[in-house]
Amino acid sequence: MFLKRLPVLLASLLLGFTQLAFAQTTSVYSATEPLAHTFSIVARDPATGDMAVAVQSHWFSVGTSVSWGEAGVGVVATQSFTNKSFGPRGLALLKSGKMAQQVLDELLANDEGRDVRQVAILDAQGNVATHTGKKCVDEASHVKGTQFSVQANMMLNSTVPAAMAKAYEQNANLPLAERVLAALDAAQIAGGDIRGRQSAALLVVRGKATEGPWADRLIDLRVDDNDVPLKELRRLLSLHRAYEHMNAGDLAVEKNDVPGAIREYQAAEKMFPNNLEMKYWHAISLANKQQVPAAIALLRPIFKQEPNWRILTQRLPKVGLLTVSDAELKQILTLK
Repeated sequence: MFLKRLPVLLASLLLGFTQLAFAQTTSVYSATEPLAHTFSIVARDPATGDMAVAVQSHWFSVGTSVSWGEAGVGVVATQSFTNKSFGPRGLALLKSGKMAQQVLDELLANDEGRDVRQVAILDAQGNVATHTGKKCVDEASHVKGTQFSVQANMMLNSTVPAAMAKAYEQNANLPLAERVLAALDAAQIAGGDIRGRQSAALLVVRGKATEGPWADRLIDLRVDDNDVPLKELRRLLSLHRAYEHMNAGDLAVEKNDVPGAIREYQAAEKMFPNNLEMKYWHAISLANKQQVPAAIALLRPIFKQEPNWRILTQRLPKVGLLTVSDAELKQILTLK
């Protein structure tokens, strides 16, 4: 009789062990907690107080999971078997007045998955706290320096964090964004993620919050899916820098500073000479400075490549963005 029941008993025991194992792991491995095994950096510029967090991973859209920041508060990188709540909760605790280590301790204290987490927190004063759980997949470690931390897990080599720290420290002459990208590049050169690469992100926030929070995120760039995400992220950062010149040119136009607008638009165009937007506003600024022949030289190939710019030009005098004579406007609009 017992022998007949043995398969049933064994099946029940197996089911029980499976349910127990599942119950023990669901709080650690969850569909809402992405497996963002990766390398990242959190850093503060001691000169400006601005703070950055940058990351690359072989995981889709890593920037939506790992990188968090708020001006005047701090930045957080939460990765490995990622607890995404560490981002907003960590920032809220920093905002309440707690220092980086206090925040990290509080986050980990109630987290049953602490052994598989990797977290770095940097506060607005430059204090850094970092945790690499003992069950993070090798190679996994971190290196803390003065007002920065680099951390990595599931790397091909154990040398990645040291290479990142060295690159960051050796590029102190660069702006913060370019400096943290140098650290990411060094990680990839050292071997990077053992699985390869897919996405990357860069976030830079002000050291002090302003009355205009919409302007407190100085840089917010993501590459969600790309064969060479760091290369694409660097291109986007260069484009961001070019559009900083474009924005400065627009501001100069508002102030009727035509020479200033030309200077800024020209700087942007020099960085991305094939960008029609940059060429176009450079041309319009030249026209407004009574340099219509020079403007025409720029506008002719633009109109040939994309006729809609001609239509836009026709609309500009009505709002004061093009201040040429009627004869000059006709000359521009009839370009062939």
